[in-house]
Amino acid sequence: MKPACAAFLLALREPTAMIGFDAATWDRVVRQARGAGLLGRLGALASGFADRLPAAVWRHLQAALALAGQQRRAVHWELLHLGRALERTEGPVVLLKGAAYAAADLPPAAGRIFSDIDLLVPRMQLGATEAALMLGGWVSSPHDAYDIRYYREWMHELPPMQHLRRQTWLDVHHNILPESARRKTQPALFLAAATPLAAFPRFSIPEPADQVLHSATHLFHEGEWQHGLRDLVDLDALLRAYGSDSTFWPRLLARAEVLNLGLPLYYALRYARRLLHTPIPESLEATCPERPGPGAAAVMDALFLPAFASAHGECAITLTSIATLLLYVRSHWLRMPPHLLLPHLVRKGLRRDEA
Repeated sequence: MKPACAAFLLALREPTAMIGFDAATWDRVVRQARGAGLLGRLGALASGFADRLPAAVWRHLQAALALAGQQRRAVHWELLHLGRALERTEGPVVLLKGAAYAAADLPPAAGRIFSDIDLLVPRMQLGATEAALMLGGWVSSPHDAYDIRYYREWMHELPPMQHLRRQTWLDVHHNILPESARRKTQPALFLAAATPLAAFPRFSIPEPADQVLHSATHLFHEGEWQHGLRDLVDLDALLRAYGSDSTFWPRLLARAEVLNLGLPLYYALRYARRLLHTPIPESLEATCPERPGPGAAAVMDALFLPAFASAHGECAITLTSIATLLLYVRSHWLRMPPHLLLPHLVRKGLRRDEA
């Protein structure tokens, strides 16, 4: 990232450094954090010393915290409705990412904003789950025949669903990775290890190591980088919280190996340490169950580091737009074989031109 973003990253790494920011620095940091979707996160990090910040700055952070709090309450309310809609379906229902953080009050939830709720259910329960949700007022967003086939045959989730009255969005997954992806994992093991939630009895959340692995897999297999830094901050919060237990790190490596998610974990550890100075044991990257060679790691650095800089225009560097485009293509390469990928990219390109 550019030097102009150094203070923003410093605030995320060492929150008390914000006490020493001058007005010009705050002007940049507030704009950059808002663009990255992390203004509420800065507010949460600064809440213990709010009286030592400029009053005008704290008003911005406080407003972002209030919005995040309102969205968390909305997630809780939606989960109550979802729980009633799914109470007669069988099998586990696991909350993923933001919904899991909000429901269990996990560290990444502090100041976080939400766009939808993600669920994971066994594939064999997908039809019953979709039917129950439709009876509860959720409907699939409009798609043409190609999109319907794309989701239902090749992807790891149903088409996005929206509630008719509350307008809330829901993504229902049956796998961690697409059916057509080159990398294969075992969602049954992920589901079996989930922990039930006392506050929302119909739901579970992934066990700690699986929370990290799913977040890492989502970040480093997707091609949309506008929230890339925010997702890395989520990983940083999880690793800091769970890493204080020395038994967590061997468990994380073991789960990465059994779930075949060693490579996304490697990238999560590498960039969390590099950008956010996450306290990770020195040997962990070297003992990750899968890791790229030195040449491949250098190539990925040249793509991922500029992509993280896309969080705000002031942070972007010369290669950012090229890197995000290449990572977008890479994400499709990872999820689809060539005979599906090429027609798919041509179709998306034509749609973009029509828009």
